[in-house]
Amino acid sequence: MKHSENNDRGPHPARFSARGNGGAGGAQLGAPTFIDYQSMRFLITDRPQASNLSIYVEQLNKHNVKTLVRVCEPTYDTEKLIENGISVQDWAYDDGEGPPKKVIDDWLDLIDTWFRDKPGKCVAVHCVAGLGRAPVLVAIALMEAGMAYEDAVEFIRKKRRGAINAKQLSFLSTYRPRRKKKGKCTIQ
Repeated sequence: MKHSENNDRGPHPARFSARGNGGAGGAQLGAPTFIDYQSMRFLITDRPQASNLSIYVEQLNKHNVKTLVRVCEPTYDTEKLIENGISVQDWAYDDGEGPPKKVIDDWLDLIDTWFRDKPGKCVAVHCVAGLGRAPVLVAIALMEAGMAYEDAVEFIRKKRRGAINAKQLSFLSTYRPRRKKKGKCTIQ
């Protein structure tokens, strides 16, 4: 089942279910959102559960994910991910907020190294619903790549409706890229 912008399922992205067992008690997983910009590839997802972790690993493998950033509290065992060659970074921070400096620094270090050393690979990032903390980190990466914050937010929201709340939008509006672009100089 593929997500379609013109579906009539309401505001939430399409749901994937394990072996057709969707609905109450079924192992459902929200549709991941693939973000591709310049040489960066991200997969924004909601948080998996123990009951749908196998489906989650399949989705990560389908998108060539080898590292996963979890920015919410841990609620599942990472063993199955690690067994499948997917490393997990735990960088939880408060829901509805912008990330703290340490998370931003770790995120920027990861994406700088990852996309330089592993072209074609994808970084997955999830929070609880995949609408707040995870999209904010992807927006920061896009801004570091030269996008204005409004463009980064619009780019993400076109693909993941409902992403980024007002408080996070305010945070992004004041965020200034920290990494200097190679080959450019600034005269002050």
